Amino acid sequence: MKLFQAASALLLSLPLFATTITDIKFVGMVHISESIAKSMLKVEVGDELDVENVDKSIKAFFDQGYFTDIWADEENGVLTFHFVEKPIISKIKMSGWKESDKEVQDSLLQIKKGALYDDKRLQAAKKRIIEALSQEGKIDSVVEIETEYLDNGSVAVEFKVNEGETIIIEAMQYEGVGGLEPDVFEASIANKAHQWMGWFWGRNDGKMQLAELGYDPLRMRDVYMQNGYLDAKVDEPFVRVDFDSYTAQMSYQVSEGNVYRTSGIVLSQEKQVIDNELLREVVQLELQEPFNIKTFREDADRIKTKIADLGYAFVEVVPDLRKDKENKTVEVVFRIMPGEKVYIRNVVIAGNGRTLDRIIRRELYLGPGERYNLTDLRDSKNALGRTGYFESSTIEEKRIDEKTMDLIVKVKEAPTGNVQLGGGYGSYGGILLSVGVNDRNIFGSGINVGIKLEHSERTQNYSFNISNPRLNDSDFSGNFSIYKSIYEYNDYTVHTDGVTLGAGHRFTRFISGYLGYNYAAVSYEDIDPEYFILNPQLVRYFESYNKSSVTVSANFDNTDDYYLPRSGWAISQSFEKSGIGGDANFFKSRSTLNKYNGLEPYLGFDAIFRFKGRFYAAADTGFLPQAEGFYMGGLGSVRGYESYSLPYIIDEEGNAVRVSATQTASSNIEVSFPLVPKAKMRFSVFYDLGWIKTDRPELGNVPEMFRMGYGAGLEWFSPVGPLQLVFANPVNADSNDNISHFEFTIGQRF
Repeated sequence: MKLFQAASALLLSLPLFATTITDIKFVGMVHISESIAKSMLKVEVGDELDVENVDKSIKAFFDQGYFTDIWADEENGVLTFHFVEKPIISKIKMSGWKESDKEVQDSLLQIKKGALYDDKRLQAAKKRIIEALSQEGKIDSVVEIETEYLDNGSVAVEFKVNEGETIIIEAMQYEGVGGLEPDVFEASIANKAHQWMGWFWGRNDGKMQLAELGYDPLRMRDVYMQNGYLDAKVDEPFVRVDFDSYTAQMSYQVSEGNVYRTSGIVLSQEKQVIDNELLREVVQLELQEPFNIKTFREDADRIKTKIADLGYAFVEVVPDLRKDKENKTVEVVFRIMPGEKVYIRNVVIAGNGRTLDRIIRRELYLGPGERYNLTDLRDSKNALGRTGYFESSTIEEKRIDEKTMDLIVKVKEAPTGNVQLGGGYGSYGGILLSVGVNDRNIFGSGINVGIKLEHSERTQNYSFNISNPRLNDSDFSGNFSIYKSIYEYNDYTVHTDGVTLGAGHRFTRFISGYLGYNYAAVSYEDIDPEYFILNPQLVRYFESYNKSSVTVSANFDNTDDYYLPRSGWAISQSFEKSGIGGDANFFKSRSTLNKYNGLEPYLGFDAIFRFKGRFYAAADTGFLPQAEGFYMGGLGSVRGYESYSLPYIIDEEGNAVRVSATQTASSNIEVSFPLVPKAKMRFSVFYDLGWIKTDRPELGNVPEMFRMGYGAGLEWFSPVGPLQLVFANPVNADSNDNISHFEFTIGQRF
C-alpha cells in the first residue's frame, strides 16, 4: 500500500487544473506486452488525468506478480508508468541435505530456473524443507536462504540446510494392555523403542518418525480388531522428549474391551444375481471364532470379485457390523448392490510404439462385445507382464453407461532388444565373457531371436535360437536352436554340436506343455594319458557319442511380471529320454519351483521375497555319459562356487577330478529391496543351499556334497537390459573347491 500512497502523493502534486492525457508510455516493462498493458489501464489517451484511476492501474499491474516497484509521472500530457521487474532466478540449489536427489529437491523447492524471484515462494519452499525434515524425525533444523545478484541482472538462490537432531525413542510403555502382548502390534507400528544393535537389518533403530505418530494408534487398533477387540481404543501417544540428549520416552493408554465372536453372516442382495451359498464359499470368517477385521475386508473384496466375474462391473459391497455387547458377539452383514451387467464396447491399445496391437490383444482375456469379468481383467494385466515386452502396463475401465464400458490398455515398452553381456571370474576358468544379441520381441512381432557367443580361457559356446510363443497368434508355440560348445578341462576337452526343435501348447492361462527333440554329437580330445592311469574307472565315460532324445515338460506360471515378479508361482517339470537312436541311453527328470511375494503391504516399501528351488535326477538306462550328468555351483544353484565345478573325486595323487552327478538339489532364498527407484536399481541379499550326489558304483564311494553360500547383488534395469551383479561367499567350502566371488549377467530375469 505504501507504493500506491507514494504514487498518489506524486500525482496530487500536479497542477490542480485539468490535464488531458495525450500519450501513455511504459518504461522498464518486459514480461507484459504493451498491448496487454494498455488493456489493463483504467485511463486512456484523451481522458482527463484522474489520480484515482492511475492508482487503480498501478495496482492492476502490481497484482500480476512481476514487479517490485511501480510508479507514474506526467509531463506535458504524457503519462509514463515506470516498472522495476523482479529478477530472474538463473541458479537454484539445495545443499546440506538430499543434494544428489533431484526428485526430492524439485518436489520441495517447486521453483525452476527462469522463474521470477519471489520472496513468498522462497519462504514457502523453506517451510516445506523443514516440514520434510520433521517427518524424518529431525528437530531444530535450520534452513538459510542465500541470494547472489549476478552481473547479468539475474539472481542465484541457495537453500543451505542444517539438519537437526534425530530423536531416539529409548522406551515404550503400554498402559491397559493385557489381552494382547505388545509384540503382536509392535510389528505394525512405525515408532518403536531402540534395540541393541539397532543399526542391523531387522532390528529397531528407535528413530522417531513424527509423520507416523498420528497413524500408529490407528494401526494398533486395527491389530486389536483383527483379534476380536471391536471396542478397543488407543489414545494418541504421550511423548516426553529430553532435548539435551534428544531422546524420548513414549506411552500409550489402551482400553482393550472384550473379544467379540462372529455369531452370524448375513448376505443381503439388492437383487438376487447369485445363490447366497456360492457367496458363502468365498467367505472365510468363521462362526463362533474371534472376529477378524482383516478377513472381514478381504471377504468383502472376494464377494465383489465373485459377482463382478458375472459381469456386474459396478457392483458395490457395503459391509456392516451388528454388535451384541451383552453376549460379546457380532453379526456380519454384507449389503450387495450389483447394478447392471456390463459388456465391453471397445478395447483401446495405447503406448505401443513398436509392439503390434495384435500381440497385446492376444494376451487379453476380454474383448469387444464380451461380458465383463474382474478375474479376466486381473489375469490380462498379469499376462501382459509375463511377456517381458513391457516395462509397465495398466488396464483402465472407462464407463460409458450403466451397461457398457471401454477398456484402455496402456503399456510402456521395455528394451526387449538388447546386447547381453555376462561374465565372471573363477580360479579354474579365469575370466569369462559372454556376448549375445537377443530380442524377445523382434520388430514387435512377439518372436524371440538370439545369438550368443561365450568365451573364456577354457570354454567356448556359440548358439542361435528362434522361438515363437504364439504361432499365428494361437495357443501353440515353436522353437529351433543350433549350438556348438568347447569345454577345456585340466585333462581333456569336450566338443559338442547340437540342434533342438520343439513345439508347445498352452492348455490354460497358466499351464502349458512342451514336446521337443534334441540331437547332439559329443567328442573328447586332448585327454591326458595319465588321467586314465590314475582314474581307470572313468574310461567308458570319455567315449565319443551321439545323443538323440525327446523331452516332455509341463509348466505352471501365474506370476505378474517376467523380469521382476512380485507375486505368483513358476513351477516346471520335465522328463528327457535318450536312446531313440544314438549311443546315449538315459532318463532325466528336472523339477523347479519359484515363489515370489511382494512385501510392501507388510513393510511399507517395495521389498520382494523370492524362493527358488530345483531338483534334478538322472538314471542310467544303458549309457549315461559324463557330459550328461549334473553339476552344481554358480548362478542358478549355489553362488560362491565356480559354475559347474561340483562334484569331484580325489585321484591317487590328491588332485580334484570333476565328475558329473546323478542327483542334485538346491534352494535359494532372496530378498530384493529398492535402492534407487527412479533409476530402477535394486539391492538384494541371498542365502543358497545345495546338495549333489553321484550314484556311479564304478567311481567308488563318491561322497555326497552339501554346500552353502551367501551374498548380495545389484539389480538394475539398464538401458541395455536387466543387469545383475552378484557378490558371493561360500559358507562351508572344502580346500579342493573352486571359489568364485563375483559373477554378472545382462538380459536374464531376476
